[in-house]
Amino acid sequence: MPFESRFARAFTAVNIEREAPAASGVYGISNAKSWIFIDETENIRGSLMEYLANSSGPSADQPSGFSFELSPFYNRTARRDRLIAELAPIQKRRPRG
Repeated sequence: MPFESRFARAFTAVNIEREAPAASGVYGISNAKSWIFIDETENIRGSLMEYLANSSGPSADQPSGFSFELSPFYNRTARRDRLIAELAPIQKRRPRG
């Protein structure tokens, strides 16, 4: 089953600050073609902002959207693993700056 919220939000600092909670859950980053990255975190907003800050310049895999769902810490890893198996993101690790 894909993310509970089926619509993606624009992957911008303004939207992340406005729409992503600083709460436990899983998140996915996408573009028009595919899922780029899926992970679990204690702070969805913080992790998305970190990913945005460490994203490189223009490329074919440049992020354009994000989705998330709240999840308690004891369910996050299993939920992340199910989403990765189903959605097959192209990136296995978060980019580092």
